[in-house]
Amino acid sequence: MSLRTYWRFVAVIRQFLPLAITYARDRRRFLLFGRSRSVSSERRRNRAERLLQSLLTLGPTFIKLGQLLSTRPDVLPPEYVEEFSKLQDRVPPADWEQAQAVIEDELGPVDERFSEFNTDAISGASLGQVYYAEIGDEPVAVKVRRPGVEKLVESDLQVVQWLLPIILYFVDNARSFSLETLADEFATTIREEMDYEREAEMLTEIRANFADDDRVRIPPVVESHSTGRILTMEYIEGTKISDVAELDRRGVDRTALAENLERAYFQMIVEDGVYHADPHPGNLAVQDDGTLVFYDFGMSGRVDAYLQDRIIDFYMAVADQDIDAILDALIAMGTLSPEADRQVMAEVMELAIADARGEDIEQYRVQQIIQKVEDTIYEFPLRLPSNLALVLRVATVVEGVCVTLDPDFDFIDVATDFLREEGYLEESAREFVRDRAKEVGAAGRSAVRIPPKLETTLDRIDRDDFYVRADIEDSNGLLDALAARLVLGLFATGGFVSTAMLYSFSTFRATLLSLLVTLIVLFCLYRSFRERRSTRAKPQFTRQQMRQRESAGEPEDPSIEADGPISDDEAKAPEEDRWT
Repeated sequence: MSLRTYWRFVAVIRQFLPLAITYARDRRRFLLFGRSRSVSSERRRNRAERLLQSLLTLGPTFIKLGQLLSTRPDVLPPEYVEEFSKLQDRVPPADWEQAQAVIEDELGPVDERFSEFNTDAISGASLGQVYYAEIGDEPVAVKVRRPGVEKLVESDLQVVQWLLPIILYFVDNARSFSLETLADEFATTIREEMDYEREAEMLTEIRANFADDDRVRIPPVVESHSTGRILTMEYIEGTKISDVAELDRRGVDRTALAENLERAYFQMIVEDGVYHADPHPGNLAVQDDGTLVFYDFGMSGRVDAYLQDRIIDFYMAVADQDIDAILDALIAMGTLSPEADRQVMAEVMELAIADARGEDIEQYRVQQIIQKVEDTIYEFPLRLPSNLALVLRVATVVEGVCVTLDPDFDFIDVATDFLREEGYLEESAREFVRDRAKEVGAAGRSAVRIPPKLETTLDRIDRDDFYVRADIEDSNGLLDALAARLVLGLFATGGFVSTAMLYSFSTFRATLLSLLVTLIVLFCLYRSFRERRSTRAKPQFTRQQMRQRESAGEPEDPSIEADGPISDDEAKAPEEDRWT
């Protein structure tokens, strides 16, 4: 293990130790003993802000970790998810001499491979930076991996692995599972994002899927000037998609643009199974004719056929306002536990839809529904599959961008039209008819088999030859807990009697020993009642709490997306920001 890794471990501990002590005091007021203490939403938000600053201080790896955590409401409370969603992946670029060394190691002398090369980076991010150059007369964007970032990332990943067992001590079993999968997912994601050969492959595949669509443009890869650490693409200019004033000045139809954006992502996720996973405004541009331009495919993912079908089921259920179908789709996707209280979740979904409708009862937005579900994920014992977390983030960000373009944009209406045009609704109806036909056939066969079995059962009852066996399922160990408490109670009772008798008839030392043993037994009995055991989940999220959360000032602006609100300054930012 390198000295750098140990030094990074010390730096990380120094940043996180104060917060770790604070969280430990939440569990035990005096660290080793005492009752737990409640934490208000405002206090959690303050802690999230402090933790956000720590992530920024620690650099590229932890900035990426914060961005990934912002997509995992099953791991963090809503306040942390909201704060981490503001993380900006922009840092000052490295010195040109360092970047030049990387380019020449990979491609050879800069002057020989490029006819022109601007040594001032047009954008810089945590893992890479982009330069403008020309090959012959063709303008290109050259994305260069930040010098030395590989060693830093590997050291930080090792530190994360060292810290994981300590973090797991402070969380429950459900979130322990999520954190372990998150650590593996993070290591895979950040290594993939540093692999520019993979990015080139994903970009090329997605570009091929839109080859016949003149509403979407994706810059092609210049393979002769691309390697694992260098990615050269055609340089395509355009207006930043969040620059509404400039789009209006150029006469772009913003409503049609929002619809094209949503349809493009539905095609990627539902049809193609491979998608651009970082749709914040810096990675989306618009040409004067309204063509949508995508940049930066470092974050990209795949969706398997099963999840595609469940996503279709979910959107159709939301469009129909079918609460049971929404819950069934969430269970099928692995987002909602089958053991969760459906009645409570149904109330949450009903209120979410009611809140999202607005004045027109048919107008509502999917982001507000998803956000309500996200807020409950941390409070219910749920798990968010890693393959769905990125899709959930993409849907939320895309909806935010669409609403920025058109405040009256109906996300569900466009989704329903897309599913209808592509034949998914008709196929779903045919599948429904086939399923009902199978059920009718099964019911007919059961009706034929039941009378003989019923007659046999009645004959056994008449002969007193009928027995019923019941097995008690106690997956939470409730019976073991009751037995332990009973035994401890008996020992405690016997201890009190023994102490009283020794106090009357024996020495003080024997009495003191008996009293000490009795107190230890009483403490164990007390701890057994402090451990929360239940035969079913007890959700802490109720309709009243949701209303209180709304009245407490939660943001209602749907334009808030994964990179935070689209500010005026960001809208006016130079177009070069979108390349990384």
